[in-house]
Amino acid sequence: MPRKPSPPLHGTATEPRRARRMNAEQAAAFIRALAVSNPAPETELLYADPFTLLVAVVLSAQTTDAAVNKCTPALFAAAPTPAAMAALGEAGIGPHIRTIGLWQGKARNVAALATMLVEQHGGQVPRDREALEALPGVGRKTANVVLNVAFGEATMAVDTHIFRIGNRTGLAPGKTPREVEDGLVRKCPADLLRDAHHWLILHGRYVCKARAPECWRCPAVAHCNYRDKVLAPPLR
Repeated sequence: MPRKPSPPLHGTATEPRRARRMNAEQAAAFIRALAVSNPAPETELLYADPFTLLVAVVLSAQTTDAAVNKCTPALFAAAPTPAAMAALGEAGIGPHIRTIGLWQGKARNVAALATMLVEQHGGQVPRDREALEALPGVGRKTANVVLNVAFGEATMAVDTHIFRIGNRTGLAPGKTPREVEDGLVRKCPADLLRDAHHWLILHGRYVCKARAPECWRCPAVAHCNYRDKVLAPPLR
């Protein structure tokens, strides 16, 4: 009879050891440390107004910001407004975004959301979560980004980077993005909440990376509960 495989050990790549949940004071110190290291964080997506931001965020799903930024300048030059984008249509949008993942579905969604903005919102991006989430291709994360970046609201957009950091560090553990979002909103100092999702996204993108966190250059390492910190760069 073949032997059953052994269960993965805690601390391995397949099942990292669970971090101890941060208390409110520790979480605030973690976020403030990120704030000090990057006082004026901004989205890395290129945009000119709420509409182009909305389109860029929809296009960025399961695709890097860098890849989106390579295709949107030409797209926005051809269709800078909802009316122009609706007129361009799925067939006209597609050739501009073929280099990004899931481009066919995204072309369909962008054309449909542009049409809906024209027909239902007077060609304006609504400053309302329910109305935003009713647009094709727009979920809670995208709505949070638009409300935060375009309209200055203190929302927390949880992408894969923030989901990972919330669980890895103990900052806001959760089984779903919404659980992590709610935990971060509770833990984050009110004066830092608007910018916190930028700090966390950029931190996850460039320092607290998925496969190899670079803890040796993390400004918040003293406040982090990650059990397997990498405190020195690998030898070359």
